[in-house]
Amino acid sequence: MTIPYQLFIALRYLKSKKRRKSLSFSVVISICGVTVGVMALLVVLSVMSGFHEDLQKKILGVNSHVIVLNYKGTIEDPFAISQRIKDEPHVVALSPFVMGQVMVSHGKKAHGVFLRGIDISLESKTTDILRYLKNTNVDDLQQKDTLPWIILGRELAFTLGALVGDVVNVISPMAEIGPLGVLPKTRSFRVAGIFEVGMFEYDANLVVTDLRAAQEFFGYGKSVTGIAIKIDDIYKATEVKESIVKKLTFPFYAKDWIQMNRNLFSALKLEKFAMFIILTLIILVASFNIVSTLMMNVMDKQKEIAILKSIGATNRDIMLIFMIQGLIIGIIGTAIGLIGGYTLGKLIDSYEIVKLPADVYYLSKLPVKMKLTDFLLVSLSAVLISFISTIYPSYQAAKLQPVELLRYE
Repeated sequence: MTIPYQLFIALRYLKSKKRRKSLSFSVVISICGVTVGVMALLVVLSVMSGFHEDLQKKILGVNSHVIVLNYKGTIEDPFAISQRIKDEPHVVALSPFVMGQVMVSHGKKAHGVFLRGIDISLESKTTDILRYLKNTNVDDLQQKDTLPWIILGRELAFTLGALVGDVVNVISPMAEIGPLGVLPKTRSFRVAGIFEVGMFEYDANLVVTDLRAAQEFFGYGKSVTGIAIKIDDIYKATEVKESIVKKLTFPFYAKDWIQMNRNLFSALKLEKFAMFIILTLIILVASFNIVSTLMMNVMDKQKEIAILKSIGATNRDIMLIFMIQGLIIGIIGTAIGLIGGYTLGKLIDSYEIVKLPADVYYLSKLPVKMKLTDFLLVSLSAVLISFISTIYPSYQAAKLQPVELLRYE
C-alpha cells in the first residue's frame, strides 16, 4: 500500500530542519496549545456533568419523583387517593407524608427546619432518605419509647450539639391555648438517628419523624400534606404528573421533581453551555498557533513549493499538503488532550483532590462524570477548528508562483 505523496511531504514538513527525527519547536507548541485547550474543556464539562448528576441523585434520594397535593392544604383520605392512582402507568410505589416548618431546640441552641412525617414501611419504597442513616438501623426507629423518635441531618445535629439518644424540643409556629394562655405548641422527641445526604440544604434543614407523631403534632388527625410517588422512569415524571392531575381533578394537583427544581437545573444547564463556549476559546487561541506554524512553513518552504509545482503538483495538491499538516497537529493535540483530560478527571474523582464548602456548593467534594458525548463533542470541535485554521495558510501556499520563486535560483 503506497502512501499519498501529499501525506508523506506533510509529515516531512512537521519535522525539525536540523534533526529530521524530531518535531520542530513551533509544531510542538501548536500541539501543546490544542492539548491544553482540550484537557481544560473536558475536565470542566466532566465536572459540570458530575455536579448535575450528583445533585440530581441527592435531590431524588431525599424527595420523590412526583407528589400529589391538595389546594385545601391537606388530603383527608390518603388511602382512597392512593388506591385511585396506584395503577397509573409507570407508578412503582406511593407513600403519604406530612410536611411543615418548625423550630428544633436542644439546650440553648435552636434552628428552623422542615419536619417531615413518614410511614417507615412505605417511605423506603419511594425515597432513599432512610438509607442515609449513620450507625442506625431502620428497626431501631420502630422500638417503643415514651417519646416519639426523630432523625436529624448531620449538619443540624452538629449545630444543635445533639447526639443519638438526646431529647430535642420541636416548636410549631401554630399556637395552642394552655393553662398559661396562648403559647407556641411544643413537643419533645428523642433523637433516634443521624442521616447524612452530603447536601447541606438537607443535612442542615430537614428532620424526619413518624407519620402519626407528625399528624398529632400539627393537628391533622388522619389527614396528610401529600402523597409521594416513585416512578420507574424519572424522565417521564411530567407525563405521569399530568395523567394523575387529569384523573383526580380539582382540588388536587401534582408536582414533579423537574418542576420543583426547574430553576436549579436550568441554571446548571446554561452554565455548562456557557463554560463550553468560553473554554472553546482556548482551542481557538491554540488554532492561531497552527496558523502561524503553517505560515512560517509556507515562507520557509517556498523553494520546495516551487519545485513541486514545476514537476506537476497542482494548487489543490499544495493546499492539501499544508491542510494535512495542520490537521495532523490538531489530531495529535486532540488525542493527547483526550488522554490527559480522562486521566485528570479520574484522579480528581478517585482522590478527591478538590474539596468544596458544602454550605456554599451543596456538595462536599468535586464530582466528575465523564460522558462519551462530551468527549465526542470536544474532539470534533477541536479537530474542526484545527482544520479551519489550515485554510488560509494553505491557500497562500497554493497561490505562490514557481516562476517568481525560482527566478533568482
